[in-house]
Amino acid sequence: MTQTHTSAEPTLFRIAGFPYFLIAFIARLPFAMMVVGVLTVVVSARGSLSLGGLTSAAVGLGTACFGPLLGAAADRFGQRVVLLIVALANGTMLFLFTVVVYGESADALVLIAAIGIGATAPQVSPLSRSRLVTLIRERVEDSRQPRTVSGTMAYESAADETVFVFGPFIVGILASAIAPWAPLVGAAVLTVVFVGAFALHPSARHVSRERGEDGKALSPVSELFRPQLLVVILGILGVGIFFGTMLTSLTSFMADRDAAEQAGLLYGVMGVGSAILALGVAWLPPAFSLRARWLVFSGILLAGSLLLGLVDSPAMMMLALAIMGIGIGPTLVTQYSFGAALSPLGRSATVMTMLGSGIVVGQSIGAAVAGEIAESVGTSAALVLPMFAAAVAFGAGLLNWVLSSSRRRRRTVAA
Repeated sequence: MTQTHTSAEPTLFRIAGFPYFLIAFIARLPFAMMVVGVLTVVVSARGSLSLGGLTSAAVGLGTACFGPLLGAAADRFGQRVVLLIVALANGTMLFLFTVVVYGESADALVLIAAIGIGATAPQVSPLSRSRLVTLIRERVEDSRQPRTVSGTMAYESAADETVFVFGPFIVGILASAIAPWAPLVGAAVLTVVFVGAFALHPSARHVSRERGEDGKALSPVSELFRPQLLVVILGILGVGIFFGTMLTSLTSFMADRDAAEQAGLLYGVMGVGSAILALGVAWLPPAFSLRARWLVFSGILLAGSLLLGLVDSPAMMMLALAIMGIGIGPTLVTQYSFGAALSPLGRSATVMTMLGSGIVVGQSIGAAVAGEIAESVGTSAALVLPMFAAAVAFGAGLLNWVLSSSRRRRRTVAA
């Protein structure tokens, strides 16, 4: 009898349904295509690699500045209306940017249009996390919630990494087969169709239940600035800086060997391992606590990054990347799990977009600084930056351990 009851308990996959996961996955693709697509079309139309890099950074800047605001709007007005408006706005901006780039407009207008693309970028990944966490809180029994949340964050992180591998690949195919503007037009169509479908999916209705009768969040804004949550944002910022500095310094490393085009292949070694290990987090035992996971896996990331000071060949670089891949995926999953656990009532979308923006800001800063140092000082100096970023992620894990211990002691005293 007990066995029948257990098997009848709904899983998140059954609650949300397969169409949800398919739509949410495809709806992420446009964002992964935007940055590379913008770079491709600017370099082709304007003949300036420097302007292309600045334009890509402008997209990231727009996303970082407006992403949390879109999350707050989704918490306030519901995901459905915000996503529908943003999908149409972003599709329009992508078309407009293409027209501006191929026109006679000044470079400054190109940069402004790029910021507009980033500002209207649909926050599908963080809003999907927020939506699924809400479904878990509502429909999954309490005893199964921690493992289900952990598994959900693992899937979401793996989906993000998969999309960011396929996104540039699709851009390359469309740009080669049709024209440099094709990836942006394709991204615009995908945005309107699939982000629209993501907005209209029935699961969007569940998120609004965390708001009060007056439509306001059930917790004050000050809850977003608790030390425990700020430490998670610091840690995820470190991961973002790592992504930006690692890819840029790796490109410089391979360029020194006249094989810059192979940087993406080597980077894939870390990406594949990271995605696989991220999914594996769902099967870790509950006794291996979240705060312990953060320390262990960010420690592996830091140890792998220290090998960058010794690499002298692509083979040695692959070994370092493989070790770092073991640490980076589970660290990211753990940080998102903390974000989900610490989200104030009615502000989960805001928290998730803050975390997502932390990665974007970190990537933009890391890529810009690493590129400048690699060009002016050299590759060896640039390879120190991923070590610094990994140290930030690990240090935030230590702070989180201390804060978690203090919180546990307070609960014990109160009890």
